[in-house]
Amino acid sequence: MYVAIDEVFSALAEPTRRKIIEALKNEPKAVGALVTELEISQPTVSKHLKVLREAQLVSMAAAGQRRIYSIDTSALEDLVHWCADLVPVPEAEEQLVGNQANSQLATATNPTAQQIGRSVGRGLEQVTGRAQEFLERLPRFGRRR
Repeated sequence: MYVAIDEVFSALAEPTRRKIIEALKNEPKAVGALVTELEISQPTVSKHLKVLREAQLVSMAAAGQRRIYSIDTSALEDLVHWCADLVPVPEAEEQLVGNQANSQLATATNPTAQQIGRSVGRGLEQVTGRAQEFLERLPRFGRRR
């Protein structure tokens, strides 16, 4: 798994590749559309798409002679899970996560259990929020201002 994460970091270290990912985040696009939108030569876009494809960050579908690229989220999901494992979970939140199944069972019959269920949900939101904060604090490779 770490080899794949290294490839993802390496691929995303190049600013042009990050621009391509940004351009693909809302919809799949043909190579020609990326060339026009990013104002980069076709060989350069193709070279970067190859690296992104090898890192499993984008996927390609042939439509006649056109190649349509879209974001492949599997490598990004692995990266997010890896980063989330680096964020320590406070002991109280671990207990909330462990008790989630029990609280869901009791929620249907007990108003107190409903309150506990809401607390569990808030705890999970905090864990997710911390993982997102961690990812946002990671350095932006290649970005200079």
